[in-house]
Amino acid sequence: MTEEVGRYVHRYVEETRAALADPYLAEGIGRIVPVLLRARGEGRTIYFFGNGGSASTASHFVVDIGKATIRGDGRRFKCLALVDNVESVTAWANDAEYAKVFSEQLKGLAQTGDVAVGISGSGNSPNVLRGIEMAKAMGLTTIGLSGLGGGKLKGMVDISVSVPSNSMQHTEDVHLIICHLLTAYLRDEAPAAPAAG
Repeated sequence: MTEEVGRYVHRYVEETRAALADPYLAEGIGRIVPVLLRARGEGRTIYFFGNGGSASTASHFVVDIGKATIRGDGRRFKCLALVDNVESVTAWANDAEYAKVFSEQLKGLAQTGDVAVGISGSGNSPNVLRGIEMAKAMGLTTIGLSGLGGGKLKGMVDISVSVPSNSMQHTEDVHLIICHLLTAYLRDEAPAAPAAG
């Protein structure tokens, strides 16, 4: 049994490594970083949202980008995970429809110049797509993290990072690695922002 499990683990790791080897990853990070730095410099809010595993990734982004990138008394990233407002999510799902749980929150919270990051492994989650539609209509910069070919999300956003894998597990693995890559870069390599005046 141990040998069988070992072979499976080796195969899983190799498949994940293959999903990380393509140049798309560095290109995507390279396009996202300036957007996040602009948002920080202008005091804009970055909204993250997704379903299931992608919901937990959205929350993870907020704690890492919002907290782990703090350097001294410099300006901080303002981040919000729309999935964390359980009361709003359930109210919109119950009183309207689940497809509106993110778009309606954005309609009440977001401002032109903010950033919306939609996360969907398939790229076809209706509420993520509606959220991105609302974000674009309101003048937000839109970023989409997907996999499995990118789905509809890939063609809707300003910046798309679509993991070249047909496995939801590997796609979600890479989305979390993107979170950690961005956090580490913004903490260690990006210029620090002066404190707000």
